[in-house]
This record gives sequence, C-alpha cells and structure tokens, in this order.
Amino acid sequence: MSPARLPPLVTGISPKEGPAWTKVTIRGENLGTGPADLIGLSICGHNCMLTAEWMSASKIVCRVGPAKDDKGEIIVTTKSGGLGTSTVSFKLLRPERIGILEQSAVWVDEVNYDMRTNRNKGISPFSLRPSNPLGIEMDKGKVLQKDLEQVFPGMSGDFTSENFSASWYLIENHAGSGFEQLKIAANNLKKQATKKNEGSLAYVKGGLSTFFEAQDALAAIHQRLESDGTEKVEGSMTQRLENILNRASDTADTLFQEVLGRKDKADSTRNALNVLQRFKFLFNLPLNIERNIQKGDYDVVINDYEKAKSLFGNTEVAVFKKVYAEVETRIEALRNLLLEKLLETPSTLHDQKRYIRYLSDLHAPGDPAWQCIYAQHKWILQLMQNCRDEFISGGRVGAGALGLEGDTHLAALGRLGHSASLKRGGSLRSARPSTWRFETPQQVQFVEKLSDVVIGQLPNFWKLWISYVNGSLFSETGEKSGQVEKSKKNARQRQNDFKKMIEELTNRLVKLIRGALLPTTLPQGELHVYGGWEDKTELTGAWFTQIIHTVRGCHEALSTLEIPNDLLQVIQDLLLDLRVHCLMVTLLHTSEDVKRLAEKEDWVVDNEGITSLPSKFEQCLVHMLQSLKEPLEIKAGEINVLQLDQVQDKAAQLSVSIMKVFINCLEQLSTKADEDFDVSHNVSVDLSSPDRFSSIQERSIPTSEQRLLIILSNCQYLERHTFLNLANHFEKHGLTGTEKINRVSLDAVRELDGKLFEAYIERRADPIAGSLEPGMYAGYFDWRDCQTPSGVRNYLKEALVNIIAVHAEVFTVSKDLVPRVLSRIVESVADEMCRLMQCVSSFSKNGALQARLELSALRDAVAAYLNPDSNASFKQALDSLPQLHSGADKKLLEELLNKFKSSMQLQLTCFQPSNIQPIKR
Repeated sequence: MSPARLPPLVTGISPKEGPAWTKVTIRGENLGTGPADLIGLSICGHNCMLTAEWMSASKIVCRVGPAKDDKGEIIVTTKSGGLGTSTVSFKLLRPERIGILEQSAVWVDEVNYDMRTNRNKGISPFSLRPSNPLGIEMDKGKVLQKDLEQVFPGMSGDFTSENFSASWYLIENHAGSGFEQLKIAANNLKKQATKKNEGSLAYVKGGLSTFFEAQDALAAIHQRLESDGTEKVEGSMTQRLENILNRASDTADTLFQEVLGRKDKADSTRNALNVLQRFKFLFNLPLNIERNIQKGDYDVVINDYEKAKSLFGNTEVAVFKKVYAEVETRIEALRNLLLEKLLETPSTLHDQKRYIRYLSDLHAPGDPAWQCIYAQHKWILQLMQNCRDEFISGGRVGAGALGLEGDTHLAALGRLGHSASLKRGGSLRSARPSTWRFETPQQVQFVEKLSDVVIGQLPNFWKLWISYVNGSLFSETGEKSGQVEKSKKNARQRQNDFKKMIEELTNRLVKLIRGALLPTTLPQGELHVYGGWEDKTELTGAWFTQIIHTVRGCHEALSTLEIPNDLLQVIQDLLLDLRVHCLMVTLLHTSEDVKRLAEKEDWVVDNEGITSLPSKFEQCLVHMLQSLKEPLEIKAGEINVLQLDQVQDKAAQLSVSIMKVFINCLEQLSTKADEDFDVSHNVSVDLSSPDRFSSIQERSIPTSEQRLLIILSNCQYLERHTFLNLANHFEKHGLTGTEKINRVSLDAVRELDGKLFEAYIERRADPIAGSLEPGMYAGYFDWRDCQTPSGVRNYLKEALVNIIAVHAEVFTVSKDLVPRVLSRIVESVADEMCRLMQCVSSFSKNGALQARLELSALRDAVAAYLNPDSNASFKQALDSLPQLHSGADKKLLEELLNKFKSSMQLQLTCFQPSNIQPIKR
C-alpha cells in the first residue's frame, strides 16, 4: 500500500508583490503529482487556475488575477493531498490608473523577457509546444516525408499548423501503435479538454461578482437616462452630458497640452526602444559569436546563426544587411577554425565527429568528413614510415616516439572491446623485465611499435568511415535526413577510394615488416624505402615466434572491425612467409646448437651406460618442436605450412641434417685425441650435476678405448630410445616425413656403431690374439717333444686375464655391450688358436694331450660367449689333434681340466651369465 499524500504546503513566492496579472513562481512541497492532480490555486482569494502551469511537485507558475484583497495567502489544492496551507503571502498593488498602453507594455515586456530567456538558453519557441500531446509512447514509422506530402497534399503533420492533418500526424508518429494505445490517447485528449473547460468555467465563476457589479451600474445608468429623458429643461440629459464632456475636454486640452506633448514624445521613444529591444539579438550577435567561440560553445553559435539566418537572411533593410554581413564574416572564420581543428593530428574520434557535425550545420563548402578521412590516412602512413626511419637511424632504443607514449597496444585492444582473440580479453604481450628493450633486437621492437601504431589508429579510421557511410556523423537519431542521405551518397561514390586507402595502409604495414625481416621477398627497387636493416642483429626462431604472435594479434584486432578479408589478405600472406621462415631459421639454429653439444660431453656414465649427451640432444629437439608450436599452429584463415610441398621437403632435409650433425659429433668425439680435450671444461660441467659429484672429483678424461665404448653405448641408446621418442614428438607436432627422418637417422647411427665397434675390437682383440703364439712357444716348447701335461700353461691364463680385463672395461661402461664385445674377442682368439693348431706338423702323445687340454680349458672358460664362428674354430682346432684312445689319458685330461677350473674359479666367474640388471635412475 502506498503511503497517504501530505497536503500541499507553499513556502515561497517570487515576486512577493505586484499588480494584477503579474507572473509569479510558487515554490513549496507536495504541490501535486502532475498537471491533472492540481485542481485549485488561489492568490489573495482570486482563482488563478486558468493561468496555472504545473512544473513539478515543488514549483507552479501562474499569473495573479484582480483579487479583492490587497494581501492574502497562496492556497494550493490537489486531488492527492487536498486543501493546502501557506507560510508566505502576496501583496497586490492597486495603481490609480493603468492605461491600455502600460498594460500592453507589461505583457510585451514579459513576453520579450520570456523569449529572450529562452533564446539565451538555446530554446526555440517551437520547443515550448507539447512534444507528445497524445500522452502515449511514440513509435515513428519508416514512411518518407515525400510520400506523406503526396498522400496529404497541402496538409501538415504539425498540430500548430492551420492545415493540420490528424491522419498525417498518426502515421508519422504512431504508425506502430496498437488500437488499445490509441484508445488511451483518445481518453487523454478528453481529459485535457475537460480540464480546459473546467478551468475556463472556474475563471468565470471567480469573476462573477465583477460582472454583476457592471450589470447593476449599467442598469442604474439606463434608469436615470429614461427618467431624465422626459425632462426638456435645457435639453435632454445626454445633450447636457455631451456639452459638459466637450467643455471638460477643451479645458483638459488647455491644461495638459504640454504634458500630452511630452507623453507623445515618450510614446515615440518607447516605440523606438521596443524596436531596438526586439532586434537586440541581431545587433549583439557578432560579439556573442566571438565570446562563444572563445569559450568553445560552438552549439550556441550555430543555433544563433541558424536563427539569425532564418530571420534576416533575406532582409532588405540596409542596417540589418550590414549587421548580418558581419555575422557571416564571423561564421566564415569559425568554419576555417573548425576545419583546421578537424584536420589536426592526432585527434580523437569523438572530436572528429563533433567538428564534422559543426561544419555540416554551418553549411561548410566541400565534404569535411572526406577531408578528415583523407588527412587521417596520410597521417597514419607517415606515422608508420617515421617508426621505421627512427629505428633505422638508431634514434630510439626503446623510448616512446611519434607522440604515442606508453604501450598503446593494450589501450587499443581495450577500445576495441571485442576482440576475438582479444576477445582476447588479454594483451598481445606478456609481462617483461625492465631491461627488455635493451635485450630485445631492434627488429622485434620495431614490429611491435609498428603494430601499436596500426592498432592504435586504424580502428578509429575505420569507424570514422563507417559513420560516414551510415550517416551517423551528422545525426545519431536521424532527424537530419537530408544531410544523412547526402553523406550516404558521397560515401557510395568514394567507396573505391577508401578501399584503396585501406589497401595502401595494409600494404605499407606488410612491406615495412618484410623490409625488416624478409628483405629478399621485396622487389629490389623498394629496399631503399623499406629495407636498411642489414647491420641489425640476426634473429633466432624464438624472436620470430614473438613477431608472429604480434602480427597475428594485429590481424585479429583488425578482423574484429569487420574489415573485408580481401583487404587483410596481404597480412595473411605475410604471416605465411613469417611462419615458413621461422621454421627454417629454427631448424638451422637447432643444427648449430646440436653441433655445439660435443663441447658439453662430460663423459659421466649413468647406470644404463650412457652419458647425458643423448638426453641433451633429445631435449634440444623437443625444445625446438615446442618453440615451433605457435608458428605451426593454424589460426582462422591460415593454412598448414607443413602441407606445402616445398616446405615439407626443406623441413625434412634440415631435420635429417640435424640428425647427421649429431652423429658426426659422436664420431668426432670418438676420434678426438686426448690432448684435444679441455679438462677444466669437463670438470666444470661435471660439478654442475650434484648427483655425479662424487664420481667426478677424481675423474679424468677417459681413454680412447673407453670413449669408443661410451659412444657405442650412446649409439645403442639413440637407436633404441631417442630416435623413437623423437619420431613420436615429430608426429605429435605435425611434422611430416617422420618415417624418412627416422630411417635415415637409424642407418647413420648403425653405420657409426659398426665403425666404432670394429675399431674397438681391433684395438682389444689383436693384442690378445697376437700374444698367443709367442706364449705358446715360450721356452722352446715343441709339440713333438714335450713332457706329460701337468696343467694349463701360463700363456693361456694370461690370455684369459686379458679377456677378463676387456670384460671389466666393457662392463664398467655398459653391461649390454659385454656379450657383443666378448663374443668378437673370443671369436678372434678361437680363430687364432685354430690357426696355430693347424700349423703344427705333428704332435707327440703328450703334445696332443697338452693341446687338447688348453683348447678345452679355453673353450669351457668362455663358453658363455661362443658364437657359431668361434665354435667352428674350436672344432677345427680339436679335429686337427690326434684322438685320445687311452682311458688313462682321458682321465688325466679330465683331472687337469677340473684342476684348472678350480684354481681359476674366481677369475672365471666373470664369464658366467649375470642376472644383475643395471639400476635405473
């Protein structure tokens, strides 16, 4: 439930005194909720409802009527609050005589005052009429003015016009209103008419006593005239009255002739002053224009000018012509000033639109909007070129330039609001350290600054054109239909010219970036304009990735403006070339990084028998692929660069080259002389790995044989793990030709593995095999004349110890290499033993027994590492010996073999298969 309304309370009136028909302003509280709520208003007992005008709940304006009381209260009555009270009073002044001229002067002065007040406030007299007489929501249709003029010839939709047409008004302002709304409008009109009638009736009732008094006076005069008409003394009463009045008039003329002359002169002066007061607006207009221009009140100047033009534009009065010509001179100066401000740069879109509207309202010659667009286009081009020139001349290393201080990138995106990527609600850049501008290459800074310029200026440039196309430059609400249609017509005629402007801006952006990053893609004749970056730092793939990110952000920001895609295609082409170039540069730099990996080899072997080199190689390539993730990512409108045949082949070649470079590094490490290694470098590398510190303290550079084993182990790891992992990474990141890269890499590493393995076997097997023959015939031993065997001779034991040493060396590096290496060592020893036995011409009984003993002992000791070739060698050797027929010889052979195995049990343990697996880190 709504609370009860309080009764009206009048707390002030201005002025507080005056004659009848003085306009007063009443202020107070609860003076009604609207015009319909106000039902009564009396001042000094006189009903003033006829002239009352409700302004608000705290203000009412009316005129004081000819009340009986000289002083009285102001009583307001409302439907909602009832009869009110007053804390102030009004004093009614009663002059002895108020002439018609003075009364009319009061009214004229008040009207002039109201008009002057409204003019100073910028209010047109037509604006005082009710904006919505029907009292319902207006719903303007889309019927053109010229169509209405054809349907209703000679009529008007203006309800103040003599030729007002209600149908025209309804079609124009309430075309979409429903029947129920129109019924409400009809009721509103009835209420207004009823209120007007009630007000007139109340006014008549309030002055009813005056009419009665006048009627009584007239009746008395008529009665006297009838009674006097029967008397013929000195004529009738009317004749006598006429004579008296004539004598009084003559006497008055004699007495007041001088006074009346002064009065006529005063009337003439008053009339002249009234004329001056009426045209005071025109005479003061030049000075007012100057003052308002200085204050920046261009709207007031335009309103005054339009008013003066409508009143005095076609005047024939000489003085008016002279003053109006001065007004035109000031207005022409204002047009030039506004055009100068419009073409100033930089300026905001809001200011540009404002100045264009001012110039349009002042009927400036030409097309100010197109002039502004053209000036902005030239200014943006100059900004972009200045940005390049400053970087080329070395005039900036990070400081703000071009009057665009600070990072305008974020501000521009914030203004766009919208951006898809920027839908980003984010920025195109990440947080950077304070030293960023001193570490970042000049080309990267240039691209980002250039992008700032484009994103900061091109959106406003495009929005200015859109406003020009749809006519919103001149009217947000469509009331200036003539200017809007003219703007649209001009925009259609200049559409191709603007398209060329956008193409020039995007081409300039692309060429400037190409000149800094891809100079080979520009014609030779344009290099002196856009190039000049030869002495700058060569960029890595990471910097190109950042540049691609920046250019993509620029493209996305421009795409959100709904610029046609064909105008932005050159940026897409630039992005494609940058992505391809980034891929190639990254692969080339990765090849250089891999080449330097050999310097980082620390020769520290883990439990799997490998060093950190394969892991570093894999990390290097994984890092490369991760750095290529953004450049290879396919954004909207982009193509997959890896599907281009030329790029595909080139990328595969470079990838294979990287693999071969690493394999060459391994080969160089295997053939490098001991004195070529930098011990201090290796130690420093080792100390950087805490988990290897204990094994590093006393570690020196491995021998050449140990290095061969380490690299062999690394090769095996590459073949079994690294290359497979890299193939998966390549496929995951979308690189094509993975099978070819993997196949070539495996072939290369296997070739290196075989070469290194043969080199190691040659270094270890040849000395062992070469020591057999001297040891076998030491002390002039003769197979045809020797004593009964007492055990395995020392030369064979020495050979076994040497094999054990090789086993230990290999096992220390990698257990997985032991079977492969020892099998070849045993094969070489078995082959040598077979050759030596086959070279013996004849054996004695003891010699045959001794030879069989040594062959059997050697074969049984290395049985775990026999292969078909070594087995065949031992068999041929044994077959070349005489057979043992005596049981005693066989028994002796068995006893001596057991004795050998027992005495060499500890040494021979290493030849037993081991179940111990390397500890995985």
